[in-house]
Order: sequence, then C-alpha cells, then structure tokens
Amino acid sequence: MSDKTPALDRHWHLGQAEEELITADFEYALMRCIESFNGWQQECLAAVAGRKVSATDNVVLHVTRMNDRPKSVTELAKLMNRSDLSNLKYSIRKLVDEGLLEKVSEGGKRKGMRYRATEAGVTLTEAYASLRREQLMPQIKAISDNAELLEGARQTLNLLSGIYDQAGHVVAFNRGPAEGDED
Repeated sequence: MSDKTPALDRHWHLGQAEEELITADFEYALMRCIESFNGWQQECLAAVAGRKVSATDNVVLHVTRMNDRPKSVTELAKLMNRSDLSNLKYSIRKLVDEGLLEKVSEGGKRKGMRYRATEAGVTLTEAYASLRREQLMPQIKAISDNAELLEGARQTLNLLSGIYDQAGHVVAFNRGPAEGDED
C-alpha cells in the first residue's frame, strides 16, 4: 500500500490548460450555485404560498416589486438579463392569473403596459422576505467577512456577466442559423 494519496483527476473536456480548468471549475460551481439558489427560492416561496412556484415566476414577482414601481416586460427582461420574452410573458400571465401581479396601463396604450404586485403579491413577497430573513440571513451572517465576500462576489459576477454576454454576442454574430432561433 502506498503512502501517497492519489492525485485527483481534474481533467475534463472544458478544462485542458490550467486557466481553462480553473474557469471550468468556476462554471461548474456557478451551475451548482444557480440550481441551489433556484431550489432555495422555490422552497421558500412554497413555504409561504402553500404551493410550488417556478424559480422564474419567483424572480419575476420579486423583480417586479423592486423599488415598488410598475415595470414593462422589456424592463423586466433587461433587469433579469433575459432575452426570452415569450417565457417572461408566460410567467407574467401566470402571476396575473394567480392574482399576484396586475396590469397597469399608461394612457390606455398597450405599448405602455406595465405590471405591479397586487396586494396579494405584496403580502406574499413580504412573507417570503420575512422567512428569508429568519432562515437564510443567520447562515449568511455566520460567514466571516460576509459583507466583503458578498460584495466581491457581486462585483466579480457582474464583470463575468458582461464577459459572457459579449462572448455570446460574438458567437451569435458569427455562427449560422440554428434550430430554435426566432425570426
């Protein structure tokens, strides 16, 4: 039996050179974090709503409430960094049907249509915020230097969002048509 611990096999197709491997490991951690965050959102909202709601519906509801002012579909898409307007419209329609969002027309024009949280939507998002404050925040506060770490992570993620967006635009510009592209 050898005294040496075998080296971990960190090789995979997305990370062959060391810099690629570090980036791939980060992306893998980010994918897992996104899924964990989505699961947290769904469970937290299910606890206060009494039913499962998709992570997208949850984000639409909370981002609509951001700054407590109505938002258009275009504003929501921009704030959420989403280009799939049909999926956002579907989430909005579901939330309107559930009585959590309502349409607010500006000057009676369809183009000026915005959405805001209803009284039920405000009550639900406040209950979510309360449960979040009770369950999540003590765990976050237990991390040493949490404010500095979260601020650094926020800045890094914002920077990387721009890098991924730009790289995606370059690829989209230079590739040919793909199945599923909208006209």
